Amino acid sequence: MLRRIYATPRATSRSQQARALPTPRLGWYLLVALAIALLALGIRAYAIQHHEGDIVTNMRDPGRGGAAWGLYISLYVYLVGVSFAGITVASIARLFKLHVLEPVTRLAELLTIASLIAGAIAVLADLGRIDRGLQSLPDLARPSSPFFGTFTLVVSGYLFSSVVAFFITGRRDAARMVHDGPRALRWFYRLWASGYRFTAVEHARHGRTTFWLAITILPLLVTAHSTLGFIFGIQAGRPGWYSALMAPAFIVLAGASGIGMLIIAAVVLRRMLGLRIPDASIHWLGGFLWVLCLVYLYFTVVEELTATYAGPHLDRHVAHAIVSGPFSRSFMVAIGCLFVGFLIPFLQYLRRKPSVTGIAIAAGLVNVGALVKRLLIVVPSQTHGSYLALEEGSYTPSPIEWMVLAGTASIVLLIILGFARIFPLTHGEEPELTRDTPLPPDPVRKFVCLGWVAIALALVVLGLTDSFRMWSGTELDPRLPFAPVIFASGVMMLFSTAVVYEVLPARRVVARSARIVDRARTRVAPPALALPRAIRATERRTPVTSLPSPGVRHD
Repeated sequence: MLRRIYATPRATSRSQQARALPTPRLGWYLLVALAIALLALGIRAYAIQHHEGDIVTNMRDPGRGGAAWGLYISLYVYLVGVSFAGITVASIARLFKLHVLEPVTRLAELLTIASLIAGAIAVLADLGRIDRGLQSLPDLARPSSPFFGTFTLVVSGYLFSSVVAFFITGRRDAARMVHDGPRALRWFYRLWASGYRFTAVEHARHGRTTFWLAITILPLLVTAHSTLGFIFGIQAGRPGWYSALMAPAFIVLAGASGIGMLIIAAVVLRRMLGLRIPDASIHWLGGFLWVLCLVYLYFTVVEELTATYAGPHLDRHVAHAIVSGPFSRSFMVAIGCLFVGFLIPFLQYLRRKPSVTGIAIAAGLVNVGALVKRLLIVVPSQTHGSYLALEEGSYTPSPIEWMVLAGTASIVLLIILGFARIFPLTHGEEPELTRDTPLPPDPVRKFVCLGWVAIALALVVLGLTDSFRMWSGTELDPRLPFAPVIFASGVMMLFSTAVVYEVLPARRVVARSARIVDRARTRVAPPALALPRAIRATERRTPVTSLPSPGVRHD
């Protein structure tokens, strides 16, 4: 077993275990009760929809009085947008060593996972016949189908990579919680820690893993959110959707709504649970928020001017319907919320007097504007933009749709609030990660990881080419059963390489080399990386209760 260079806390009393996790206040219990009530309401509403059919909603066929995509797809796009900022903030903080953002990185990753789960549920609610969709999509989906990218890149690849990053970055705190956490959950902490020992070699390996994982996740984020934009932007015969700005606008608005939701979550949770999230973290996010809002407002002006003055007839018709027609009120609400959400933190930035309350209000307005803007992207091109000689229609979400939306949103709330009671939402005390520390030679680990990557790439190529029907000739179905699943499995396996690299046990030869590295490091190690003997001497003088509480960073 490798030599430890800083000790984990020993077994603690029940009162010390209680301090390892935040103590919920009355607002936490009220919010959990509200979320459970909304979830029950959403389940009841969807049961009615499943029993009576989509007739209980206000979704209809495009060109025949309504829109086939409505509130559910708008909610899906919004939730995936919220997820974008979460993992992006965590990745940027690790890549550029932005210590000011470290207190919110775990909350950001959890927000990403919860939003993607809720987004997948919103898509299933829109399908109508979920059983038929879940049978056909994994087997017969084509890359040209809007739902192919949804269930392969967005839900499978994006969600799985976020879970991998969440697992990797939480291993050290899980190892601490084995000693400090509730006894009933120690099996969960041991499983999460997966043998993590506080050694110099593991610390250096962890720095490399988190760096390269952040490098690989960021391109996937851009690809996944561009795919959402392409779902609308490259569909033929839909005026108002055909725009080169569709994909970048999706990414920018996703960043704005996600940053705003992260700000709201950080402000609410630190008051309800006493999380030690400094004001500086929220101020930094507020500065990022107004920049993204300003960019999206510029995109909106460019898009509307182009469609109004130089677009084809039907594109101008859709643009007029949004700006000055039946959707003008919703358009003014969306733009007004986004503008005020930009203005509040921008004025604070100019005055150099940031306010957490003002930033939180701006974040809430930005999210309202983002959800309304998603509806304005999805609906008008279906009700007012048909190239066929069909009647124009209208769409207003029914009470059933609003109740399903409330139930879906409550899932995000329950996941975050529930997780906060079993695991710290802020990182514990730890030395700064570095990927420059030399590691002992470990050819077996490299060979296994390279083989793992090779198999994953083979599955990606195999599944994607067969999904494109490149082997099928004149046949309509792919040659391989479940070709889209093969592609998605390859993407997930590719990101699981990080888990294999970290969790794979070291051989005895490597362990002996690691002990030599540890001895060399401890000669010049800083106080945080002192020898076990020195730590034991310190522990005799200092009781365990004086150790820093989880979530406090000491530079």
